[in-house]
Amino acid sequence: MLGRLATTLLPFVGLALAQAGGAYVDPDNGITFTGYTDPVHGVTYGYVFPPLDSTGSLASEFIGEIVAPISTKWAGVSPGGAMLQNLLLVAWADGNSIVRSARIATDYVQPTKLSGPVLTDLPTSKVNSTHWKWVYRCENCVTWTTPTGTGSIPVDGSGVSAWAWSSTAVDDPSDPQSTFLEHDDFGFFGTDWSSAHVSASVYNNWANGGTGGGTTTGPTTTTTTTGPTVSATPYDYIVVGGGPGGIIAADRLSEAGKSVLLLERGGPSTGETGGTYQPSWLKGTNFTKFDVPGLFETMFSDSNPFWWCKDVNSFAGCLLGGGTSINGALYWYPTDMDFSTAAGWPSSWTNHQPYTSKMTSRLPSTDHPSTDGKFYMSQVSDVVTSLLKPQGYSSITINNNPNSKDHIYGYPAYDFLDGKRGGPVATYFQTARKRKNFTYKQYVYVQNVVRNGAQISGVQTNDTSLGPNGIVPLTSKGRVVLSAGSFGTPRILFRSGIGPTDMISLVQADSSASANLPPQSQWINLPVGENVSDNPSVNLVFTHPSVDAYDNWAKVWSNPRKADADQYIASQSGILAQSSTRLNFWRAYPGSDGKTRYMQGTARPGAASITTDYPYNASQIMTITVYLSTGITSRGRIGIDAAMTARALKEPWLTDSVDKAVLRTALHDLTSTISSVQGLTMITPDNTTTIDDYLDNYDLSSMNSNHWVGSCSIGSVVDANTKVQNTNNLFVVDASIVPSLPTGNPHGMIMSAAEQAVAKILALSGGP
Repeated sequence: MLGRLATTLLPFVGLALAQAGGAYVDPDNGITFTGYTDPVHGVTYGYVFPPLDSTGSLASEFIGEIVAPISTKWAGVSPGGAMLQNLLLVAWADGNSIVRSARIATDYVQPTKLSGPVLTDLPTSKVNSTHWKWVYRCENCVTWTTPTGTGSIPVDGSGVSAWAWSSTAVDDPSDPQSTFLEHDDFGFFGTDWSSAHVSASVYNNWANGGTGGGTTTGPTTTTTTTGPTVSATPYDYIVVGGGPGGIIAADRLSEAGKSVLLLERGGPSTGETGGTYQPSWLKGTNFTKFDVPGLFETMFSDSNPFWWCKDVNSFAGCLLGGGTSINGALYWYPTDMDFSTAAGWPSSWTNHQPYTSKMTSRLPSTDHPSTDGKFYMSQVSDVVTSLLKPQGYSSITINNNPNSKDHIYGYPAYDFLDGKRGGPVATYFQTARKRKNFTYKQYVYVQNVVRNGAQISGVQTNDTSLGPNGIVPLTSKGRVVLSAGSFGTPRILFRSGIGPTDMISLVQADSSASANLPPQSQWINLPVGENVSDNPSVNLVFTHPSVDAYDNWAKVWSNPRKADADQYIASQSGILAQSSTRLNFWRAYPGSDGKTRYMQGTARPGAASITTDYPYNASQIMTITVYLSTGITSRGRIGIDAAMTARALKEPWLTDSVDKAVLRTALHDLTSTISSVQGLTMITPDNTTTIDDYLDNYDLSSMNSNHWVGSCSIGSVVDANTKVQNTNNLFVVDASIVPSLPTGNPHGMIMSAAEQAVAKILALSGGP
């Protein structure tokens, strides 16, 4: 329910959270609660306890409530402040009734029924046209039994309570034990439990359904709560988003002596960042799902994919490292044309090499990631090499000559280090976190920037421990850097009154988001979300008798081949030290419009989907994915819907007929030499379907490569220094500023762009 709210989070939260909650009186029943109203979703969570000196069963109970807008499909609380081994209370409306249950989770999976707690609905629970309210008595709830021991609420001190919220209905609303999807959002509030007590007579009156008698030192409504004033720390730079752009920006800014706050909406990833998510065969190690390269394919098949942003209608990583913590780690040094004016970059950006060199000195690529220096499972590489050689391709070490991208092939280049995932989390983040002027906060959701006209004064978050109403301020000359990704950054801009009017109007129509919008006279009309591109990709599936499909990667999470698992644990070597890709290749194609487009191929064992009416050997399957990259002219649009979910409003794949014609030619060329490779059989499409029909009937949405760029393009949304147009101190450093697709997977190119962007920001006058 609460996602990755591991107990390791608590030291980062600290006692400052104890100042976030406050007292209020529910006007329907007169009960004094200590609690909190989430300003984003408008849900109120409250608690009240019997006297501290209570004995017997009375000492282990409390009264609580959840008051939620009717759009809230379920909400929950964890008074212990974490998911694992904690009392979890979840509720929702089913018609005119409240359905609720007490649950527990022993792992990051669906919480199940917790034996012991006794829930009694109190009379002022209700459902009307605008809200639902659950007021309850929770007996046997101050202390609870878990499979590993006991848990409890520190009723005589301070603590952290957590909440979870969802806009998606549970699977069976009438069933208190219904399953449901993971929350859309969550947060924390500090509570002075020692002050949340009333006399025995007052408590017993409320517990038995009575009303009245409450007193308060806070507001008298259920829509606002107050507590002691939180002292907010101002920062020279607030960086929003812990992906590659944000981590590199935060590291370089703090290296320059600036006070930097890095905010990440998700939690840890690798073991060295506090991550703990691992299969049973990795128990006893510090390796998580995000450390082991060979677990990459399981990112898309896991039953508990907490790392995906739940409010983005595409694959987007909400955890430290962003996409670099969950992708296949293909890491291509950028070509000169990737930063050319022809690709849409200002002339001041074309000399990328000094910044690319800064990146590669921190994070060199490798095409032999296993620590023993060997390349494993080369069968797919050998087969595809035999397919390509008759077409005039040559073998090279690809990152030794980044500009060579025509009729070449080679082993994949990765950003793995010492047999584990590398990336900015293993390099830039590690140097940043050692500096006293760098602060990192996770599980913090940034809703919008706070601005008056062109001037940004801070950011609005869901974490009230960071400042009053969750607002984190800047120093007098401070700056905000948005690095929330191609979907996340546009949404923050829309919610800040920056972007097309139709998007800002959706924010204005949202009762929660509109409260933080600047007045309409201060809206800034920029083409945020426009000019978006992503590689159109098509999968071709083959079989060959030499290929080991490796069980189609289906067993590497729960039951990997023992010898491979043992080898990886012992020395971070072998098959699991590499992700699934086994060969990459490129070819240039002239288009009828005079533009050159580049085709990239990626080959791997296994297949995501197969369409054939003929029998085939599943243990011998392999896939070649054909992409179009640099030079494509198809574009789409990213925006939000009425629920503030970020999504593609216009799909960017093959909207230009020339792009499709080039892709068609590339597919014909690639398959033209199949007959020269003995034993190679194409099964998707099979021999009942032509390449032309296969392409013409290919689902466009299935062409999504998840390499989105351009939604805040340099030159239109941001200027040559990455400053948002018509603002004084708001910058963007992430994939959204990239004006067109690079030649290969954008991972390395985005990191080089981040190095250059932060150098330009630091050189710009007027900053801290």
